[in-house]
Amino acid sequence: MNLLQTLDYLTERDSVGHEAYNCPTDKLLEAMTYLKNELGFSMLVDVTAIDNGENADSRFTSIYHLLNIANGELVRIACDCEGNEEPEVPSVTHLWPAADWHERETYDMFGIKFVGHPDLRRILMWDEYEYYPLRKEFPLAGHEVEYPEPDIVERTDLKVKAAPMAGGPFVASTSGPMSKSEPVAKDQSWREYNDKPE
Repeated sequence: MNLLQTLDYLTERDSVGHEAYNCPTDKLLEAMTYLKNELGFSMLVDVTAIDNGENADSRFTSIYHLLNIANGELVRIACDCEGNEEPEVPSVTHLWPAADWHERETYDMFGIKFVGHPDLRRILMWDEYEYYPLRKEFPLAGHEVEYPEPDIVERTDLKVKAAPMAGGPFVASTSGPMSKSEPVAKDQSWREYNDKPE
């Protein structure tokens, strides 16, 4: 499969194991419709995003993984979101109903608005939560905030506390295979089989 011959607005994207392409935002729905209806990519496996950092020309990139069940081909489509402050990209829920929850999760974690989504609202965090946990500026330990439910606060007088760093900050190798570059705490002296130091 070489999509560049048919969809000449796509550009190749570095990838290991399967084809990957960058797609302009204004051509996303056209490309996705073609992939589904003409090439048989009937399964949307995943929708997620990348925060390229506050100084990037295009801060957020939405990522789609599509599977052709008949032949096992997998393709990744990346689409830069319009707007760095209030990022948005077209919804693909009309093509793959499974996109509903994937797009909601991506909205909840990154703050990317999927234009045309039938019910875009938070799915993991409460509605009043003002942060997007997978944005780069979000601290690893999180933010200390009030519980959203007044009855919990009334009975417990508790807050949602920021997570302890547990030996952090977390670091990841920038070279070598991905399997060796998972983020880990600098202090790995404790794990499930060793007691955590006080």
